[in-house]
Amino acid sequence: MHPVLFTIDVPDGLRFFLPSEITIYTYGTLIALGGILASIYTAIRAKKELDIPYHTTNNLALVILLASVVGGKLFFYFEKPSYYFGTLSNMWNDPGNGFVFYGSLIFAIGSILIFFKINKIPALKMLDIIAFTTGIVHIFGRLGCFNAGCCHGLPHEGFLSVIFTDPACQARPLNVGLHPTQLYSAAMIFLILIILTVLKKYQRFEGQIFLGYVGLYAIGRSIVEEFRGDYARGFLFDDFLSHSQFISLILLIITVYFYYKLNKRALPKK
Repeated sequence: MHPVLFTIDVPDGLRFFLPSEITIYTYGTLIALGGILASIYTAIRAKKELDIPYHTTNNLALVILLASVVGGKLFFYFEKPSYYFGTLSNMWNDPGNGFVFYGSLIFAIGSILIFFKINKIPALKMLDIIAFTTGIVHIFGRLGCFNAGCCHGLPHEGFLSVIFTDPACQARPLNVGLHPTQLYSAAMIFLILIILTVLKKYQRFEGQIFLGYVGLYAIGRSIVEEFRGDYARGFLFDDFLSHSQFISLILLIITVYFYYKLNKRALPKK
């Protein structure tokens, strides 16, 4: 839609170390806005519910940011291993684009669990807070995808279809109606956050909110994948499952296992 938010002309006196103009991209701007709002939410909830000081949650936000970038980028490289690992210079082409949410999520979970252990933070309680944090960032990220044209859908001529015309966007083909799968995902995540807000009122055990987020997202992502048109990300098992659907299945199985285990532990003993 609008991959470039605006450009800034650099004065002649500064061009000896800066380009003639600086481009501000919509995708990055929305990600940054989502990250700021999510960090504020996390700091407030962590202080109120767990009395965690703000400087600790600031450090946590930095850990999540770094882990998400590394994980999201690494999983993106694994979708075309021969292209990226065969010629390492390809990794630095267009570094701002090309992230896989599941890579970010998996790396972030591993990193924050280590962070919790080092800082003696109750992991399950904090993960329940981070479930909402993740959703906030993810919604803004999908809105950024919509403007950048990445993660686009299959050709579609229904009333929900959108047409990308800007050559700078990543949606292909241009000037053809496509499923707005980025908006499908954003709406799905928003619905999940509403469900989790209701679930929180009836929460039975610590970690239930976080597991609910992962499980519901895995199901929703698998459905949205059926409308995705970015085939370059590849399929498994004779085109039966996309990479994201396969990861969704694995995460759903893990989520169901831990949900059952923690729920059983929370049941009153006879």
